[in-house]
Amino acid sequence: MTEEVNFILDSTKESMGNALKHLEKQFSNIRAGKASPAMLGSVTVDYYGSQTPLGQVGNINTPDARTITIQPYEKSMIQEIEKGIMIANLGFNPMNNGESVIISVPPLTEERRRELVKQAKAEAEDAKVGVRNDRKSANNEIKKLEKDGLSEDIAKNAEVDIQELTNSHIAKIDDLLVLKEKEIMTV
Repeated sequence: MTEEVNFILDSTKESMGNALKHLEKQFSNIRAGKASPAMLGSVTVDYYGSQTPLGQVGNINTPDARTITIQPYEKSMIQEIEKGIMIANLGFNPMNNGESVIISVPPLTEERRRELVKQAKAEAEDAKVGVRNDRKSANNEIKKLEKDGLSEDIAKNAEVDIQELTNSHIAKIDDLLVLKEKEIMTV
């Protein structure tokens, strides 16, 4: 029985860790004023009939804090790259010089910064809900095992361990949110 309890604890820890990883990925898509290749992570381009991630059709660089350049592997892809960026609706206005696509990242207004903080808070809340759902699932599994003959002491200890996992992951989510808020609000 204790092997099953350990398995539940391990899988819960992994699920909660995945919620954290997902949050970090979502945070990387929220731009904080500085140009970064991650800002274009959601952009796909029509590459000979199939939707392909931008990073697979060109080299993405940030020569300075306000500029992103995309050097296509094939010059014929310049128009498709521009179209893909516009369709992604990231608020960028791509231009090309015949060789590459250049995006000038506009500075964030105070209002836009506040919107991004709200977006970050919503993402953090979603991650917390995910962690709490993982806790609920794990506790339900423990209760099932208890009905099947798991001792009450082991069940209580497992529930305490699950709550500690939950608390530590929610604290990590809060820490990530504080860092992201600071990053967004720094001018």
